Amino acid sequence: MGMIHFINHTEAQEGDSTDDDADVQPQRVLRVQLRTRDGRPLGLLVLRYVADHLQDDVHFRAFVEKLSGTLSVAIETRSLIEGQKKLFDAVIRLLADAIDAKSPYTGGHCERVPQLAESLMQQLCDAKEGPFALVAMTDAERYEFRLGAWLHDCGKVTSPEHIIDKATKLETLYNRIHEVRMRFEVLWRDAELDYWKQQVAGVDPVRLQRELLQRREHLLDDFAFVARSNVGGEFMGDADVQRLATIGRQIWQRHFDDRLGLSQAEMARLARVPTRPTPANEPLLADRPEHIVPWGSRKPPVEVGNPANRWGFDMVLPPQEAHLGELHNLSIRRGTLTAEDRFKINDHIVQTIVMLSGLPFPPHLARVPSIAGSHHEKLDGTGYPRRLKAADLTLADRVMTLADIFEALTASDRPYKPPKTLSESLKIMAHMVRDRHIDADVFRFFLVSGVWRDYAEKFLPMSQQDAVDVEAILQTLT
Repeated sequence: MGMIHFINHTEAQEGDSTDDDADVQPQRVLRVQLRTRDGRPLGLLVLRYVADHLQDDVHFRAFVEKLSGTLSVAIETRSLIEGQKKLFDAVIRLLADAIDAKSPYTGGHCERVPQLAESLMQQLCDAKEGPFALVAMTDAERYEFRLGAWLHDCGKVTSPEHIIDKATKLETLYNRIHEVRMRFEVLWRDAELDYWKQQVAGVDPVRLQRELLQRREHLLDDFAFVARSNVGGEFMGDADVQRLATIGRQIWQRHFDDRLGLSQAEMARLARVPTRPTPANEPLLADRPEHIVPWGSRKPPVEVGNPANRWGFDMVLPPQEAHLGELHNLSIRRGTLTAEDRFKINDHIVQTIVMLSGLPFPPHLARVPSIAGSHHEKLDGTGYPRRLKAADLTLADRVMTLADIFEALTASDRPYKPPKTLSESLKIMAHMVRDRHIDADVFRFFLVSGVWRDYAEKFLPMSQQDAVDVEAILQTLT
């Protein structure tokens, strides 16, 4: 109970009575300072009352003592609850900002997606007709949805940014194309050395000059192809993959020990690889045993049937944590990610669910982990991490999915893709609707409501805000 502090003795208030009515008793005023249980001031309780006798005054003061204690506890409790809520909201915002700040390329994603999702959900609740006319949310449900939206990518705190932002195929913590280029430089100088050696030996200089120029041209062309493949802007066909293998079989000579200056992890991967004496002939491009990074103790439990998988995950686990092989990466058919890279990125949603499921959310916030962790699911059951089907996905899940996809398509800060205009993004999303990756009704409402336009005006540069034929896009959905 709060401590009671009477500021003054009871004071008669003569001004409240009149001379014509002598029977009216004067009012008394009692001021009581309210304090917390540790003595901090909370406020002032002022009471006016009429006491006929001294005994009445004593009884009233006893009543006030109990009342002030109850009021102090009530006020302090409410203040504590509000303070905890503000702190919780601030921590969530801090986490979202930290994830955005972690990568120089995805800054703002964790802020833009919740704003778009909340705006769309509000429009759905305001709809008076159509399939969403009966949609409504209580204040508690709105808060629950807001928390889920802000926490939708909290698992990215565990995701390596060099994989999330992988812009080239040979990129790890740096772009290994520089290593490959130096090998081509070695071959270039080897060609020049061969030229001078043979010239000294008396070989026809005209033929030597022609062969040197041909080798130089061949090296320039091969490196240009490898560098172009590294960017990942075009689809790699079988002929391209075969050419990479052919280029990779070229030999360069290494004269320095390749086990000096390595980390313990690198040395551990080389433990079973025989040491080769120098000078050693090395392939220009290769997938070496040390390029395989095996799963360690942090192997995620995402497979069906794994006893540790208590969250219902249903994902395919790659045989190793990472595959850094040069040919393996350069031969990626589309984009810049290997299967191992893609799993590592998709694992962020696994970590989101695991992290949030471990928090003691009260009953009115019980769905926060599900809202945050279902925006990569698809209506046809091919999404991740739990392969949920349409019947398992709520409206909140479908809204979050749409918001996340639209933000990703229109984002201009991704290193692995150029930004798309509004019309391009919405056409791609229409295609995803037809493939049952996005809810058709939610997408139609999104188009007609103009939420996308409001978002564009707030977040997108004018160069991306092209004309959109909403009716034409709607017709493609029928």
